[in-house]
Amino acid sequence: MKFTVLIPLYNKAHYIRNTIASVLAQSFTDFEILVIDDGSTDVGAQVVKDFSNDRIRLIHQVNAGVSAARNRGITEARGDWVAFLDADDLQHPDFLAALVRAQRACPEAGAVATDFLRFPHTEGAWPVRWPILNGEPEIELIVDLPTRWMRGPSLCSSSVAVRRDWLQAMQPCFPVGESVGEDLDLWFRLSAKTPIALVCAQLVAYRELVPGSLSSQHNISNVPPFFDRIRKRALSGQMTTAQRRSALWLVAQHEVTLARMAVTEGNRKLGLRWLIRGRHAALGRRWWLTLAMTLFFPDHLVSRWQAWRIQRSRPATTNQTS
Repeated sequence: MKFTVLIPLYNKAHYIRNTIASVLAQSFTDFEILVIDDGSTDVGAQVVKDFSNDRIRLIHQVNAGVSAARNRGITEARGDWVAFLDADDLQHPDFLAALVRAQRACPEAGAVATDFLRFPHTEGAWPVRWPILNGEPEIELIVDLPTRWMRGPSLCSSSVAVRRDWLQAMQPCFPVGESVGEDLDLWFRLSAKTPIALVCAQLVAYRELVPGSLSSQHNISNVPPFFDRIRKRALSGQMTTAQRRSALWLVAQHEVTLARMAVTEGNRKLGLRWLIRGRHAALGRRWWLTLAMTLFFPDHLVSRWQAWRIQRSRPATTNQTS
């Protein structure tokens, strides 16, 4: 068994059929599908059973959250690699094949991934309009994930596969009880131990703004707990000097973002507090621009600026099909 495709399932009956179908359509066929039903109260588990496919295993547990479901799946996995897939996301038919190519090209990498495209949860149509692939995509070896992340998020919870032995040695991999950024917590911990080979092609469709997802959360008063853990690890002496610098820079940049959000919502005092906490980013232009916005820009100009920045940062949705 090469891959275990691990799917945590909780009340996603509307999506799970297409999600599993996207895995069964893979051009690389050496895999199992492991669905951990986390105490669903809808008919999602029955939808999984209706496939009647020997490569699909369904395990039930009392509801304990997505982190506990993924940890259980890691324990039960039989594949050499564990590929994570959320129950409302989709894989391109060549997703696993691309991960195999990344493994072969970068054998030193303990994790492999692809780029991903976003689409709104209101779009129920499947298959997704995938970008046309021209030749074999470039493979990027990421050795400093925090710095790479600041160029744009390069991983999502459904685009990554990790060596099973690495995951089992890191158990519990996902912080139980957390459902915001619990996957990022693992990716950043993992990246401090091993490079990540990234296939530069959008081979996963990530459904945005599903209720309860990270992208639907909005809280300007607190950072997700994993950011605090990154800061603590960076200051504990567990990292190299370069890793420490990039980790603190990443956390600080998130705090600058929270400062901008606070100012946009009219809370300039909170914005200043976030800027003080994010002082590790004070050598960058973004920190100083945010300080100027906080102290001098009128509210309407701040709102227009932030709306423009958000729109500019969103990746374009492709209309090409393959």
